[in-house]
Amino acid sequence: MTDPVSILNDPFKNKGTAFTETERTALGLNGLLPAKVQTIQEQVDQTYAQYQSKVNNLEKRHFLMEIFNTNHVLFYKLFSQHIVEFMPIVYDPTIADTIENYSELFVETQGAAYLDINHPENIAASLKNAANGRDIKLVVVTDAEGILGIGDWGVQGVDISVGKLMVYTAASGLDPASVLPIVIDGGTNNQQLLDDPLYLGNKFNRIRGQQYYDFIDEFVDQIETVFPNLYLHWEDFGRSNAANILNKYQDKIATFNDDIQGTGIVVLAGILGALKISGEKLTDQTYMSFGAGTAGMGIVKQLHEEMVQEGLSDQEAKKHFFLVDKQGLLFDDDPDLTPEQKPFAAKRADFKNAAELTNLQAAVKAVHPTILVGTSTHPNAFTEAIVKEIASYTKRPIIFPISNPTKLAEAKAEDLLKWTDGKALVGNGVPVDDIQYNGDTYQIGQVNNALIYPGLGFGAIAAKSKLLTPEMISAAAHSLGGIVDTNKVGAAVLPPVAKLAEFSKTVALAVAKKAVEQGLNREPIDDVEKAVDDLKWEPEY
Repeated sequence: MTDPVSILNDPFKNKGTAFTETERTALGLNGLLPAKVQTIQEQVDQTYAQYQSKVNNLEKRHFLMEIFNTNHVLFYKLFSQHIVEFMPIVYDPTIADTIENYSELFVETQGAAYLDINHPENIAASLKNAANGRDIKLVVVTDAEGILGIGDWGVQGVDISVGKLMVYTAASGLDPASVLPIVIDGGTNNQQLLDDPLYLGNKFNRIRGQQYYDFIDEFVDQIETVFPNLYLHWEDFGRSNAANILNKYQDKIATFNDDIQGTGIVVLAGILGALKISGEKLTDQTYMSFGAGTAGMGIVKQLHEEMVQEGLSDQEAKKHFFLVDKQGLLFDDDPDLTPEQKPFAAKRADFKNAAELTNLQAAVKAVHPTILVGTSTHPNAFTEAIVKEIASYTKRPIIFPISNPTKLAEAKAEDLLKWTDGKALVGNGVPVDDIQYNGDTYQIGQVNNALIYPGLGFGAIAAKSKLLTPEMISAAAHSLGGIVDTNKVGAAVLPPVAKLAEFSKTVALAVAKKAVEQGLNREPIDDVEKAVDDLKWEPEY
């Protein structure tokens, strides 16, 4: 007979006070729980009341993690009923506080696998131990070198994998028993951690070069063997490694990098939504990226691929893109360009005043972009003069200041509307309340990766796809970008987070259909919609 205490300590099996009298007798739980048998909704109401008593977001997150560690069904039932409220608590931005204090506050592993770069021989055993017999279909892995906004946090970045998977399940309905968070502990360059006696990770500077890439190769080989039907999600790898890893494996396995591709897909979806409102074509736009790091270049690459799919040649499409970074407009003769920047850098000979294009305003005047997207973390960089310049030559300027948190945003949405007389089509990096302008209500779409990656991954998993292709990604973006109300003044360019579960299914269906259409499904699928429905998990006892 199963040890009754182990059942109460297993978050996949525990129901707490919801175990019926029959179950309590059969499982040996009599006397281990209060007499009252609660419904799951009674548990949810009681738990939410406790949550509301917490005095700040960090306390709220710690409380929710206690529920998660105790009872997965209750946690996700609660999450599903308060998804807008919980998203910034469970994930960004509150998760940054828990990552920074992870070692000091460590209590529970939360089911994660911890891989030590010094012991590649332990990878397979570590994966099997963490899975504990479960059929793993989705992994989120990080080495936590480039956590957005806070940088390198070593093994403490495991929380980013845990939090990301929570959003996958809450948004798409993927069974939490089929997911696994992983952190690769390759050291850290964060001196604060290296000096901290409580730090739980390896205390040496990050391993670079061949040893690092050999470990990644071994990791991919082993995880594909241990979990043969896997969708592998890379999260918050450093700028020097992220693209290299994705480029190596994306044509071999079903894999995805949220920092490179996720932001790109959701920005593409937002731009497609904006163009649906304006009635214009993507291939007629001139795109300017303010910020040319991992996220900025991931967006450029995604939009370039879309333009190629819409009929432009590779070189024709590249002519539509311009990059601005701290040194101004990027030119292809700059020796410091990254491999991702170089194909999209401008030709100096195309500009008579090239030497003067050292800031965003000068670049805008010279290039005349119709789309301006900010990933610079440079607050208030989109000035009134710049915005009015763009509005002088395009009727519906598309302007997305998506750096976050709010204090790092390139502009405020209400200012963008005011400076363009309500004509700007705006996407924001953080949630924005409805804005009243000239008697109309303007809704601002949040360019949040959570709008896309849960449905994208769910669709690929439902189709048992061997790869994640550009065509599947395009299908996801179009399905999301199509959810706009073109008849409403002030309509958002993206659907609201409040309807996350609803449109995650829309995305999943589009992705799964495209995978089957491309013949990528590992097993025959006669009914794609049934395959998607059959995979969905509900938080019910």
